[in-house]
Amino acid sequence: MLAFGPRAIAVGPCALALHGVEGLPGNLHPEIALPGRSAGRHRDDIRVRTFGQFEVLRYGERAIADLVPALVQALPELPRRHAVAVLDGVLRRGSLTGAAFEVVRERVRGRRGSAGLTGWWSLVDPRAESPLETFARLECVDAGVPPDDLQVEIRSARGQLVGRGDLGWRLPGGRWLIAEIDGREFHERPEALLRDRSRQNALMSTGRVDILRFTAADVATRGRIPTTVRTALARHR
Repeated sequence: MLAFGPRAIAVGPCALALHGVEGLPGNLHPEIALPGRSAGRHRDDIRVRTFGQFEVLRYGERAIADLVPALVQALPELPRRHAVAVLDGVLRRGSLTGAAFEVVRERVRGRRGSAGLTGWWSLVDPRAESPLETFARLECVDAGVPPDDLQVEIRSARGQLVGRGDLGWRLPGGRWLIAEIDGREFHERPEALLRDRSRQNALMSTGRVDILRFTAADVATRGRIPTTVRTALARHR
């Protein structure tokens, strides 16, 4: 926006980043739209896009695409795992309502790249509490070991809620295999480590769960999580 002047509008993934949306790729290229201008006048690795008329939101003294048009602009060009994580996040946070989600689906239809989204909408689940959880879940889905449930509630023999597991697979005898996806920013602080340990001990003491713990490094290593899950399921089943 600084490079192209005060009329430049941040669009697509760049607008989503300014909206604070999680799950975007880390290598975003600057994208703007200019009122009354056509695309193709790129410079300094900044893409100038043409999207027609769309809703705009003030961002300080500048302007960015509102959330719905920013999603419509970005989704057809995002990799699947990031597209699903973005939608999981905006629905979870309440930034996007169910009705607005349907508006996004309708407005995306017919755009270049939108055909690839057809099988992705059903994968969106606002119960995912982080992009890492979404990435892990999608990898398990692709490997043929999709979780049976998300945010699985584990209760004591008296029916009291002990805790929730990120991803869960049902085991014989009413037990669960739980996969916990630990993000570094939340789980490596001393107080978080203590809380996680206490929570895991409480879950294990119910006798109803087996727990697998994974980190961001595990999510980034292709095949590690579904392979570990499949091995654990085979042992129990």
